[in-house]
Amino acid sequence: MTDYDSLERQLTALLDTRDWLTNSAQTSAFLMQSLEKLNWVGFYLQRQPETLILGPFQGQPACNPIPFSKGVCGAAARSRRTQRVDDVHAVPDHIACDAASRSELVVPIIIDDEIWGVLDIDSPEPARFTAEDQAGIERLCHVFAAASDLHESVGQG
Repeated sequence: MTDYDSLERQLTALLDTRDWLTNSAQTSAFLMQSLEKLNWVGFYLQRQPETLILGPFQGQPACNPIPFSKGVCGAAARSRRTQRVDDVHAVPDHIACDAASRSELVVPIIIDDEIWGVLDIDSPEPARFTAEDQAGIERLCHVFAAASDLHESVGQG
């Protein structure tokens, strides 16, 4: 069982700048090192209307761009709801950047009622993410958003 209280304290201490770029790189690296059974962690940013553009990440080279109309990341941005998928191969419009990925958790980051982007986490394990993981990762996304000046970067390209 992952200790999300401890991870929240560690991430809060780690994010000691208001710079969103630095904080997103740090958050990606922190999660990749702190959580087990992951093969990709990173951010996709809305830098163009209805489109997610690759941001800082850890893992294999990634797909770019991702329209809001496609994939698990697009669904999270479009619906503004976290997507927790036990088997990505069962999702008809899944965008397979890394064929090893089996499950995925995507958390939308909303600033001033606008989609700033999403945090995307992939695992080679089927059903890797539980409801507890989802709640914990959502909390860590709040830590990231609170620590970062995201207002200036919303929707900019």
